Amino acid sequence: MENRVLLDNKAVERTINRIAHEIIEKNKGVEKLRLIGIRTRGVHLAQRLKQKIEEIEHISLPLGVLDITMYRDDVFKLKSPGLKKTEIPFDVNNITAILVDDVMQTGRTTRAAIDAIMDLGRPKRIQLAVLVDRGDRELPIHPDYAGIVHSAHPEENVLVRLSEVDNRDEVVVVTSS
Repeated sequence: MENRVLLDNKAVERTINRIAHEIIEKNKGVEKLRLIGIRTRGVHLAQRLKQKIEEIEHISLPLGVLDITMYRDDVFKLKSPGLKKTEIPFDVNNITAILVDDVMQTGRTTRAAIDAIMDLGRPKRIQLAVLVDRGDRELPIHPDYAGIVHSAHPEENVLVRLSEVDNRDEVVVVTSS
């Protein structure tokens, strides 16, 4: 097994900072903007984006947490789907929802997240922010904000490690031989 670091601790911090600025710029501010983190690492990234955006804009930005387990198209394959709580403490109607996830590959997680949000209401717009876009789409879904783009080979696994879960911040590519 070979590990290659794509982003170290400082690069993860700079990337999150850049994405926060891009979100503010693209949306011409943060009015009616809501962050929704996809469990698990997407929640921690959303919390960090929330903190950065609040520092820049001097406002309080609502944050939601989304569990997409029952919306997955492969839920039948899971031995015991560990359901966690979805916590969306705001009305999703007529807002701009920024879905936040760690890695985007096929687009299936995003599709499931969009389905889950649409069951709660009808946002004006849904945007997607990811730390890593690794390509290899199965669905025509692409991130609005991507920290880095890394076209991984099928034998490569892109891992996002965050201090809240993994005691360190980094993005690594693990190649199995």
